[in-house]
Amino acid sequence: MPLIAKESGGGGSFTPVPPGMHLARCYRIIDLGTQDSTYLGKVKKLPKVMLQFEIHGEDDAGKPIVTDKGEPMSISKNFTLSLADKATLRLDLQTWRGREFNADELRGFELKNVLGAWAMLSVLKEAGGDGKEYTNIKAILGVPPAIKKAGLPAGHNDLKLFSIDEPDMKLFDSFSNSLKEKIERSPEWQGYFYQKEQIASAQSGFDDMDSEIPF
Repeated sequence: MPLIAKESGGGGSFTPVPPGMHLARCYRIIDLGTQDSTYLGKVKKLPKVMLQFEIHGEDDAGKPIVTDKGEPMSISKNFTLSLADKATLRLDLQTWRGREFNADELRGFELKNVLGAWAMLSVLKEAGGDGKEYTNIKAILGVPPAIKKAGLPAGHNDLKLFSIDEPDMKLFDSFSNSLKEKIERSPEWQGYFYQKEQIASAQSGFDDMDSEIPF
């Protein structure tokens, strides 16, 4: 089942991406399932999705923004899977595309369309509610024509979409423990494996039936 947003009422270094404006490529979309989301003290259960980007460029000192393995650093942002009027996903996609969604797109936009797409990310350091400092994507913008004309670099990571409905377990095993635990908490993940267990149990029952039954 594709990840569709609608209008409705790995490994490597853990060094954070430096603040600033960075050229980036969306290389992975991860279905997080339904997660608890707190806003103004109220907890809601909302469908969530993560977009992951690989960074291409240099820091203020002119050093390539890479991990200790020499690979592009990555950064991600979580969204509620919604294209409602004030939804962050809708706002970010519109600034990225450089135009608003039309009526047809608002009825269902497949997120896989952004896989491999290039963007300019505005990255900032911010204090979280727990007092810790985090590096966050504050804005996703289109790539200026001058940069496109000069030539975009080659992408590094394979393009991947992880869906709970049809999970790629090899890809899942490559996720960090915290990301796997988040996905495993979702009712969609628990329901998927419960269904698999029920099917396996039913098939086992048929195997045990009397072999003399004629049909």
